[in-house]
Amino acid sequence: MPGIKEINIKKISFIMFLVTLSMSCQKHNTSLKKITSLKKSLKEVSGITQLSDGNLYAINDSGNDNTLFCLDSKGDILEKIKIPGAKNIDWEDLAYGENDTLYIGDFGNNTNDRKNLVIYKVSGVISRNISVSKIKFTLGDQKSFPPKKKNLNFDVEAFIYLNDHLYLFSKNRSSKFEGTTKLYQLSTKPGKHVAKLIDTYSFCNDPADCFITGAAINTQKDKIVLLTYNKLFILSDFKNNNLFKGGIQKIKLKHYSQKEGICFKNDTTLFITDESGKKKKASLYEYTLD
Repeated sequence: MPGIKEINIKKISFIMFLVTLSMSCQKHNTSLKKITSLKKSLKEVSGITQLSDGNLYAINDSGNDNTLFCLDSKGDILEKIKIPGAKNIDWEDLAYGENDTLYIGDFGNNTNDRKNLVIYKVSGVISRNISVSKIKFTLGDQKSFPPKKKNLNFDVEAFIYLNDHLYLFSKNRSSKFEGTTKLYQLSTKPGKHVAKLIDTYSFCNDPADCFITGAAINTQKDKIVLLTYNKLFILSDFKNNNLFKGGIQKIKLKHYSQKEGICFKNDTTLFITDESGKKKKASLYEYTLD
C-alpha cells in the first residue's frame, strides 16, 4: 500500500494536470492595455465606433445631451459635434454602415417600459455636413410595458450593421436571470418599423457579468464581438442572419468594470471603453485578439 506522502504527491500531480488542462482550453492573452483616462465630459461613455477617417466617435448615455465626440486613437477629444434634431433619452451604442453612415441607438430601456425607441441614422459625419433621419421601432415580441419582473428582457445596449440591416442584442434584466440574449433584426430605412425577434442564445448565467453591453463587427463582416463587464464573446463563421449558429469563443478579460463601448481598431485589435466609477475615471483600452 502506498504511503500517505506518495498519495499526496499523486493528488497534487493530478490537480496540477487538471489546472494545466483547464488553462490550455482558455485564451492565454487576457491582458487589457489601458491607453488613457478619458476626459470628464466622457465619464458616462456608452458607445464607440471608428470611421474611415481613422478617428473614434463616442457617445454618452442617459442624462447627457446630443453630443457626438470625435477622438483620436489616444483618446483625446478632437471635436464635439451636436447631432441636430436628436435627443438623448438613453443613447447606448454606435454602429457604422455603408459610406460612413453612423447609427446612434437611443434604445436604453432599463425599466422595459419605453415606447419611443429610436435609432438616429446620421450621414455626413466626416465632412461635418450632417444629415439625420429617424428609425422608430418597437420590439416585435413585447406586449406589456413593463412586463413581469421575470421577463425583463427588452432592454437593448448593443447593435451592429450588417447587410443593410441592424441587429440588436438585448440586455437581460429578468429577476430569474439565466443569461439569454435576444437577437432582433431591424430595417435601416427611416420610418416606423417592428424589430423582428430572430434568435436567442444563453452566453452565460452569471447575473453580475453576463449582460451584453456593447457590440461591434469588423470591416470584413466576418467577425462580431459582444462585450460584458468582464468578458468578450467572438462570433465567427456565421451565415446571413444566423449570427449565433457559427463559432462562439468566450474570452475572460480579468478586469471588471462597467464596460459599454467596443469597436474594431483593425481585424486583430479592439478598442474598449468603460464608464467612471467611485474611484476611477472612464478609460479607453486596447485588446489584441489571437
